[in-house]
Amino acid sequence: MKNKLLLASLTLLLALAGLILACMDSDAPPAADSPLQFLPGELAQREQCEKFLETAEVVGSKQMIGEKSVTSPWVLTLKLGDVTHRGLWKNPEGRMGGYWEGWTYEIAAYRLDKFLGLGLVPPTVERRFNGDRGSCQYWIDDCMSLQDRDEKGIRMPQVKVFGWNRATYLQRLFDNLIANEDRHKNQILITPDWRMVLIDHSRSFRTAGKFVKSLLYSARNAEGPMLMSELPRTVVEKVRALDAATVKSVVGEYLTDEEIRAVVIRRGLILAEIDRLIEVNGEKKVLY
Repeated sequence: MKNKLLLASLTLLLALAGLILACMDSDAPPAADSPLQFLPGELAQREQCEKFLETAEVVGSKQMIGEKSVTSPWVLTLKLGDVTHRGLWKNPEGRMGGYWEGWTYEIAAYRLDKFLGLGLVPPTVERRFNGDRGSCQYWIDDCMSLQDRDEKGIRMPQVKVFGWNRATYLQRLFDNLIANEDRHKNQILITPDWRMVLIDHSRSFRTAGKFVKSLLYSARNAEGPMLMSELPRTVVEKVRALDAATVKSVVGEYLTDEEIRAVVIRRGLILAEIDRLIEVNGEKKVLY
C-alpha cells in the first residue's frame, strides 16, 4: 500500500514539474495580463533582427506594384551567414494617392512601440537600397490579414477572443497616439495562434488640426464607439511619460519638432479619455 502511495506521489510530482517547465518555456504565450503580442523568445531576438535588417546582404528583390501597393515597396531577400529572411523596404516621401506618406514614420512607429512595451510592430530600421534611404521591416511569416479572415469566414476560437479584444484596445491606443489615419484590415495581421501584428505606418504622425483636436478612436466615432476599454497600467504609465524630450529621445531624427508636439498633444487627449473611462466604469475595469 505504501509503495502504491509513494508511486502515486512521485507521478504527481513529475506531472507538476512538467507543468512548471512548460510555463517557463521562452516561447510560451504571454501571460493574460501582458500587453505584448510578440512572444518572449521573439522579443529577446529583436535587436538581432534589427542588426540583420541593417547588415544582411540583399540576394533578391521584388517590387510590389498594383492598386493596393500605393507606395510600391520592395520585398528584399536578405542573407547573413546561414540565415535568410525577407524584409519589406519602402521610401515614400510626399503626397501619394491623396495621402502624405513618409518612410521615416515606419521607424518612429516601431521605436514608440518598443518604448511603450506593446510588441505589436515588427522590427523596423533604416536601410539603403539602390542607393536610397528607406525603412526596412522584418517580414512576419505565416500570417493572414484580418481582411483575409473576414473574407474567408474563419472563426476565431472562443478561447482567443479575450486576448484579441485586449490587443484591439492597444491598437486603438497606439493609432490614437501616432495619428495613423490609414489603419485598415490588410494592415492587421493574425499569427497562427491568434496574436496581432501591426504593419504599414507611413500615413501616421499627422499634425493637421483634426489630428490634435480629437482622437481617431473614441466614443465619438461616426460608425459607433471605438473605445480603449481595457489597458495595461504599465503602458498607460509609459504614455504619461511622453513629454517632448522623451519622444525626441525615442524617435530621434525620424520625426520633426512639429510632429513631436502633435504626439504630445494627443498623449494629453488619450489620458483625458482614459480618465473619462475610469470615471464611468471604475479603475479596476479599465486598467489591468
